[in-house]
Amino acid sequence: MQSQLLIDGQLVNGQGATQPVYNPATGEVIAQVAEASPEQVDRAVLAADAAFAAWGQTTPKERAEHLLKLADLIDEHAETFARLESLNCGKPYHCVLNDELPAVADVFRFFAGASRCLTGMAAGEYLAGHTSMIRRDPLGVVASIAPWNYPLMMAAWKLAPALAAGNCVVIKPSEQTPLTTFKLAELAAGLFPPGVLNVLFGRGAGTSSPTPPPALSAPIWSWAARRRCWYSTMPICSRWWTAFAASVSTTPGRIAPPPAASTRRKAFIPSW
Repeated sequence: MQSQLLIDGQLVNGQGATQPVYNPATGEVIAQVAEASPEQVDRAVLAADAAFAAWGQTTPKERAEHLLKLADLIDEHAETFARLESLNCGKPYHCVLNDELPAVADVFRFFAGASRCLTGMAAGEYLAGHTSMIRRDPLGVVASIAPWNYPLMMAAWKLAPALAAGNCVVIKPSEQTPLTTFKLAELAAGLFPPGVLNVLFGRGAGTSSPTPPPALSAPIWSWAARRRCWYSTMPICSRWWTAFAASVSTTPGRIAPPPAASTRRKAFIPSW
């Protein structure tokens, strides 16, 4: 049973305290998983920050291809995912296999398509001699905490839009129901470039820092996880993405460069 963390493209054992994972139907301990140490949390964030330089510049086509391949892998391993989710959550196996798994794969396919449909509809001449335009840029490193009730589905909701937008992600599943996210990490390790997707494990203290590491892009409150976390995402059409007007000279071929990353507005949105 896969129970390792994914940090910088490598599956590694946690270096923190060991926590039991239960089968809620029987009370049986089905896994003992070591938490990520504070040092491993830092490593994951720094790996994501380093990977963002390249991943944030990939084309929508490239990002869509990665998400579509991940969706195909989820379909190929659907029975394994269903067994793990049933074992770890107490859900009927056939419900997970027939209802949840197709929807999980579809989330990645949906955002693979959405990544290729981003537009700047407010572009136009609103000031004499200038053209205004909206750019949609990824924020950087996204940190997310997924809740216990639909573990793989919630992970997909958080991962797919952020990755489609060109962000890198550090995700922590619920310490009660991490097994399907660990399996997803195993599949993603050989698919995404190192650092683009990182998976940690642990309780709030130690793993979910009360202050965001400098490399993280935006802190917000995660109501779904009922704890403070550092998370941002790209909803459909990126309406919460960074938006700014770039002045375009009336001289042909003369376009003002986008503002530096440090001057862009950050997005603060709730994680449901």
